[in-house]
Amino acid sequence: MAGIQGLRGTGQFTSDFRPKNYRELFSLLEPNGNAPLNALLAMTSSEATDDPEYKNFRDELPARALVSDGGASASATTVAITDNNAGTFAVAGTLIVNSATGEVMRCTADSTATQLTVERGIGASAGATITTGDNLFIAGTAYSEGAAAPTGISFDATVASNFTQIFRTAFTVTETLRATNLRTGDKEDEMATKALKLHMQDIERAMFFGKKAEQNGSTAQPTRFTGGLINTITNVNDRSGSSNVMTEDQFDRALIEDVFAFGSAQKIMFCGAKVAGHLQKFGKDRWQPTVVEGTYGVNLTRYSTFAGDLMVHLHPQFRQVPGMDNAAVIIDFPHLKYRYMEGRDTQLLRDRQNNDVDAVKHEYLTECGLELLQDKTHHYIKNWNAVA
Repeated sequence: MAGIQGLRGTGQFTSDFRPKNYRELFSLLEPNGNAPLNALLAMTSSEATDDPEYKNFRDELPARALVSDGGASASATTVAITDNNAGTFAVAGTLIVNSATGEVMRCTADSTATQLTVERGIGASAGATITTGDNLFIAGTAYSEGAAAPTGISFDATVASNFTQIFRTAFTVTETLRATNLRTGDKEDEMATKALKLHMQDIERAMFFGKKAEQNGSTAQPTRFTGGLINTITNVNDRSGSSNVMTEDQFDRALIEDVFAFGSAQKIMFCGAKVAGHLQKFGKDRWQPTVVEGTYGVNLTRYSTFAGDLMVHLHPQFRQVPGMDNAAVIIDFPHLKYRYMEGRDTQLLRDRQNNDVDAVKHEYLTECGLELLQDKTHHYIKNWNAVA
């Protein structure tokens, strides 16, 4: 018996003292099995909820980029812009730059959502013609000495939500079978193991392919469906419009301009067999892929670029699900969370049979969902059949 000094916490106790729940136990036993996403979530970010609908606020700094609408002459002091809400950030004193011509303009009045009022050609003798579709952007402010404070600007976060979904996987064994000595071992234990694997597989698939919905929401027994990654991610790179081809250069640009534009410098890609083959071709030419073992128990292959590190895992279920061999889901884990109903994370409920049944019935039950804390940090590539 050894003495222990100092403050103690739950992380200091092994599984001998602190039993894991069944979801965490499965993740420890089979990290590279059918549910690698759940394995990573079990070791990273989980949080209980006390309501089946959970919400989060998404906020980001605006790009403050505008687009001209209809064009304007070199001397026009009003410039029409498309209504994308960016014009509200251009108050009196704001500098506007036309990226096509380099002209700098200054707002002389607070703009509206569709029109700028400006003085032209700051620092030059004349302005330049503005054509429809020119990209404009805000480049600071400029005010005279002793000027009054400008109009205040504010913006609100958006609200996103998802539901917990009830997953149930039951298995039944007759009392006669329980009493039978089988050479293959205890049948009840075997079925319990297989049922847990199927249960975790169900949750894994729902977290990728589920659709957020609520049926009979005003009744005493509504049915809720959690929204999965593929139906929630808005950054979609669909290669079907490019003859299902993406070159190495196009993939590099996608990483630089989209995948690593927001969020972490290291992201995890779950991909199908075809996409893994494409990346292997790229890796042989230039990337020198490196296998990273034991990353939360899931083996990953690192593709390092100056934009960021892509940690790739060939998802076993993408082999089984039709249409996913040419797809990849890129996840920024700090902006993803596993949510479970308080007291209803994965558990084995025993003896669910009716009293007069000569058998035992057990079930695994989980009420959980997925929460995307930010949307732009995650990406989905689909229909990528070939490389040039």
